Amino acid sequence: MVHDVIIIGAGSVGVPTAMALAQLGIKPLVIDMHPSVGQGENKHAIGGVRATHSDPGKILVGRRSLEIFSTWQQQYGDDIEWLQGGYTFPVYRRQDEKTLTALLPVQKKYGLEIDFVNPEKIRDIIPGINPENLRGGTFSPHDGSVSPLLTVNAFYRRALALGATFHFNEKISKILVEKNRVVGVAGRRTTYRAPVVVDAAGPFSAKLARTVNTRLPVQPDSHEGAITEPVQPFFQCMVVDIRPATGSKNYYFYQNRHGQVVFCVTPDPPVTGTDKRETSQFLPLACTRMVGLLPRLKNLRVRRTWRGLYPMTPDGHPLVGWNREVKGLLHVTGMCGQGLMLAAGLSEVVARVIAGQTSATDKIVLEEFSPYRKFETEEALK
Repeated sequence: MVHDVIIIGAGSVGVPTAMALAQLGIKPLVIDMHPSVGQGENKHAIGGVRATHSDPGKILVGRRSLEIFSTWQQQYGDDIEWLQGGYTFPVYRRQDEKTLTALLPVQKKYGLEIDFVNPEKIRDIIPGINPENLRGGTFSPHDGSVSPLLTVNAFYRRALALGATFHFNEKISKILVEKNRVVGVAGRRTTYRAPVVVDAAGPFSAKLARTVNTRLPVQPDSHEGAITEPVQPFFQCMVVDIRPATGSKNYYFYQNRHGQVVFCVTPDPPVTGTDKRETSQFLPLACTRMVGLLPRLKNLRVRRTWRGLYPMTPDGHPLVGWNREVKGLLHVTGMCGQGLMLAAGLSEVVARVIAGQTSATDKIVLEEFSPYRKFETEEALK
């Protein structure tokens, strides 16, 4: 059987892409090595979703993602645990204030409601935050959080209803090419044929690309997260502390709809590779930093920790675009740990690329995310 499109990966990227394609009348086949959707790196996400980025492409797709998340239950009935708590970047250092305020003109130009607010406002947003040397911070009220698994399963049900097909427990070994054109993929059990293949394989995209002699600059690294016991809600925003410290570049946390505090650290140096075993260093590092910022967290008990993979690119931007050497191969990967927050909006851009219906706004996104860009600068808020 020949399909319109094959998508490799049924996670944060592959599932909404299937839904967006099916909405345009293109019936995709999604293939994943796990037994159900969201069982790869999606379930390791902590749930934060934002349009507060430093570059136009991410801002645009992030805004569209927020529109989808915030209206999903009203439109389709699924509770994906959307919580509009906003994102807050508290500032204690002058150089961080300069960095964040320098981003405001671009952020506002592309539609973000965001400002640098005074310390009193930050203390209102985050009750009990350490006031010593607090200079203020940025606050973007329309960002928020969702449940990663509830969201991907809601998208999955919608994709099925629109005519998408999913095959699970099938690991793709290579992309099949004839005369420099995609003809399908090879799985363990059989081969699947289609004139278009979407690489949504995340941390495994580089290995997959090598089967067609393509070097893709995606390297997985490991990030750990954790969740506490539930307590009475006392703050709603995602708190992002961009100050570096020994062992960590930054850290971030929020309180979800159940009252649990969910948190993560960006390790420094990065922990490259695919090892997903939890470490003994994570909790002392993360908890020390969090309690220093918000002392009232000190009595919370941690319920669970985990470790997942971020498919990283050299500059912190995704890779989205057609492969120039292999016709019909479309890369949608390298989300750098932001697949959940970006892919809902980005998937619609991808669907329009495949359908040949891209807009002027899409072109801004595609230029920024091109797999063939020069990777000269890093995104400020990656």
